[in-house]
Amino acid sequence: MPLARRSLLTALAVGSTGAAVACAPATAEGTPAAGTRAAAAAARRLLPRHWRQFSFRTAGDSDTFTVSGGAGRLRVTGGTPGTQLTGLNWYLRHVADADVNWAGEQLDLPRTLPGVPGGTPVTRRADVPHRFALNDTNDGYTGPYHDWSYWERELDVLALHGYNEVLVTVGADALYHRVFQEFGYGEQELRAWLPGPAHQPWWLLQNLSAFPTFREPVSRRLLDARAVLGRRIADRLRELGMVPVLPGYFGTVPPGFADRNPGARTVPQGTWMGFARPDWLDPRTDLFARVAAAFYREQEELFGDSTRYKMDLLHEGGTAGDVPVGEAAKGVERALRRARPDAVWVILGWQHNPPRAILDAVASGGPDGSSGKERLLVVDGLSDRLPTVTDREADWGGVPYAFGSIWNFGGHTTLGANTPDWARLYDTWRSREGSALRGIALLPEAADNNPAAFALFSELPWREREGEGELDLKAWFAQWARSRYGAYDAHAEAAWDVLRRTAYGTTRADSWSEGADGLFGARPSLTARRAASWSPKELRYDAREFERALVELLKVRPGLRESSAYRRDLLDVARQCLSNRSRTLLPRIRKAYEARDVKAFDAASGDWLSLMDLLERLLTTDSAHLLGRWVAEARAWGADDAERDRLRYDALSLLTVWGTRQGADAGLRDYANREWAGLVGGLYRLRWSRYFTELRAALREGRAPAAVDWYALEERWTRAPGHLATRPAGDVHRIATEVRDRLRATA
Repeated sequence: MPLARRSLLTALAVGSTGAAVACAPATAEGTPAAGTRAAAAAARRLLPRHWRQFSFRTAGDSDTFTVSGGAGRLRVTGGTPGTQLTGLNWYLRHVADADVNWAGEQLDLPRTLPGVPGGTPVTRRADVPHRFALNDTNDGYTGPYHDWSYWERELDVLALHGYNEVLVTVGADALYHRVFQEFGYGEQELRAWLPGPAHQPWWLLQNLSAFPTFREPVSRRLLDARAVLGRRIADRLRELGMVPVLPGYFGTVPPGFADRNPGARTVPQGTWMGFARPDWLDPRTDLFARVAAAFYREQEELFGDSTRYKMDLLHEGGTAGDVPVGEAAKGVERALRRARPDAVWVILGWQHNPPRAILDAVASGGPDGSSGKERLLVVDGLSDRLPTVTDREADWGGVPYAFGSIWNFGGHTTLGANTPDWARLYDTWRSREGSALRGIALLPEAADNNPAAFALFSELPWREREGEGELDLKAWFAQWARSRYGAYDAHAEAAWDVLRRTAYGTTRADSWSEGADGLFGARPSLTARRAASWSPKELRYDAREFERALVELLKVRPGLRESSAYRRDLLDVARQCLSNRSRTLLPRIRKAYEARDVKAFDAASGDWLSLMDLLERLLTTDSAHLLGRWVAEARAWGADDAERDRLRYDALSLLTVWGTRQGADAGLRDYANREWAGLVGGLYRLRWSRYFTELRAALREGRAPAAVDWYALEERWTRAPGHLATRPAGDVHRIATEVRDRLRATA
């Protein structure tokens, strides 16, 4: 047995904490024996003071829960532990006025929990079987170096919100590392081909490989630890009765594969944003079948099997060469079917993906004449983005699809979502004749943000629809304000009504699904209109009206201000108000500069920098908004100082330069901009301060401003960012009050 496999199996057996980790074969949906124990264990983790007041019972199907019982003696019944937890969440939100979210929680519960109103059991059934969660980019933009403590809670929260299919890509690097040692590659050269965890999602999408951009190989220790974590994630999903959606094999190979494997036929994929793309192995060939068989065999040993596999052929500019796309799809599907006869191929709906040739080839069915449509599921990332998307049945030939939303790109901290489209389109598309809508797909590029959007989108399949008609957003946001903070409060309700009509009242009519990012994170320019190259250029709602939400949130009565939910929302709204002001202040700076008015320029640019300083202090109050936490998590995975520094750069570069100078110039730089403490007060302030200093000197000296090599500055900072706080400091209510007063003074 190769050394790499021995060390990995040892790691899998022992686990990252020294505790035993089961490696026995696992099924995709777990076992009945897991049953109520898994739900009860999750309830204990989530409600340590109240979990004993709940009992769980496994009965019925996996899409239905029932909540019943009196005070202090609640029963939740469902077909899986995950569905039981969805019932628990319904009770918390609608009976106990509580909220558990991936961004803040409020659990100010009485000692004895109230019974179900009227004593009548409440039953809810999801109207679609597929509730899919997490974008392919999630492990990069959300937290590539999160540990099990993070993932354990994240999976609990996804189960609470009704999801039953979760994308799991952690550890895929270890899988490829094992597989290709069977095809002529040394373990060290494979480690040099694999990117670090922050950039791994794009390697899995066949967009890039590590060399030559990242020249130091990842360590075997890191691969082993990620395999352990990936297995724990997959096993926990099975315990909860949820399905781990694993990467499938569609042809990615290391460099020189055809030279080492006679008979192999590969298609070069060129470059993507300055990165060398991996070659593509022709799926029609016997050698592809051999590699795929090894892939699924090793994957089962490492992570167990599944019934859902995620694959996207020729993603964002990939080329098929002279390989017919339909024939390639048949080869990919045939290899999957041999290894996993009951598998469903999950494909992202994005840009021109999936090509109709792929869908038609797979949907044509097998030799027995059966339809292949049910072997596919498209998770649509454009449902709420483009007004031209009106008939997915025609677009995709009746292939089942999930209504999806990408309200966030790159991890931007922007608030908002096209909730009117969700309310109007989901039920309309699902209920029309011949509908192929079979699910929802939660697809923000980064998770753990926009808590109201997360809660609302997750509820779409679980609403009681008889006599309700279209989702009443005004009523929903009013109820959200109550459960989010623990009781009715007129100011909380007023704040969320403002947010409903502004940031959460946008629609896809303008062909955007996300909000505009702020300009503090933009590379300096007097004509900047966005920070990320593919973000909206204009704010999509009235900024002045939005600021009323901050005024109302600050007036919420003191007894409802203690939860992390309130503190998170207050920070988010105050942050967004400051961010929005960057769009009105920059034109003032430009006007002063073009008028050669040094005094006015100094005043306006000084206001800009002081707003950034205020924003930095606001962000420092919350650990989830600390860049230092992001860096510390990355360094914690390193075995020595050299590896810790490499992992820090891997994590930081994703948020700044992203990769190569060529890629940065092509649009990747600041793609993942976010208003975090350490970024705002670090790189972003450094850039704008440098820029204003040069513009002022140019005004004084009557010359054109000198050009700045921004990439060089950004790269230097990314390599050596200096001290970054890892612990929050300050009172968010006090600083948010300063924000309100500052905005009033500069209105």
